[in-house]
Amino acid sequence: MNKKYILSIDGGGVRTIASIVFLKELEARLKVPLAQKFDFFIGTSAGAISCLGLAINQMPAADLMNFWSKDNLIKTMSNSTWEASLGIMQINPKYSNEGKRQVLTEFFSNKKLKDAFTPVAVTSYDVEKRLPVLLTSYNDPEISVVDSGDATSAAPVYYPTAEVGDRFLIDGGIVANHPVLHGYVEAKKIYPDNELVVLSVGTGLNKRSLKGKDSKKWGLIGWMMHDLFGLMVESSMDHELAEELIGMNYLRINSPLGRVNRRLDDSSDSNIERIISMGESWWDEFGQEALDLLK
Repeated sequence: MNKKYILSIDGGGVRTIASIVFLKELEARLKVPLAQKFDFFIGTSAGAISCLGLAINQMPAADLMNFWSKDNLIKTMSNSTWEASLGIMQINPKYSNEGKRQVLTEFFSNKKLKDAFTPVAVTSYDVEKRLPVLLTSYNDPEISVVDSGDATSAAPVYYPTAEVGDRFLIDGGIVANHPVLHGYVEAKKIYPDNELVVLSVGTGLNKRSLKGKDSKKWGLIGWMMHDLFGLMVESSMDHELAEELIGMNYLRINSPLGRVNRRLDDSSDSNIERIISMGESWWDEFGQEALDLLK
């Protein structure tokens, strides 16, 4: 039975740089472009944008880093309102999506999902229908890559809801920040007679302990101050289910955040350095396993 290879990349804002650091090293060691090695890509939010770069632009992993350059991070995280600039309680999204769409347009121009060289899926969520959404190159060929990237990364609080056709879509992390199971099921439909091999790359896990007794008193503000969004998107359940379902053909790359800021938008030089170091440590820990899985 022939093997087909799936790459799944989590969401995580600027922490996605750690994923790319790992993938850059993997590509160099494989001596095969990731865009050619993998037969299916699935991602959430920032990870989805990287998957679009691989599947549609066939970008080398090194070029993916350019999307997350300092200049582009500044563009994508331009404050939309005065209260966000002052750091006080927001009543509007923290950032405008204009800069994000500008950067997406620079990389993908007017391309559509049908332009993918390899099947690709990105997660999102329809706020009106209250349903998870997969935007795919094979079911949604006419949707623009810019719209897809905007929708999958429209994180509540951070960015405004994306309008795609007649749908209003938000960040796929609401559905599955770790989209491996969605990818596995979709790939099964496309490659029903093949053995599936899955590499899943995370963006770090916030393992900072919360005070259980204190949490009994928290309302909305209390939970928001203690990373409610992070708690929702960083569940390990998908990983545990994938291990049971896929077995030896599955490898997960991830670790606790350590000194990396849990916030999705800390693009300070010191935090980016810590994110890069986290990605390098993943290669030290998981690199040989990944090569063995893919070879």
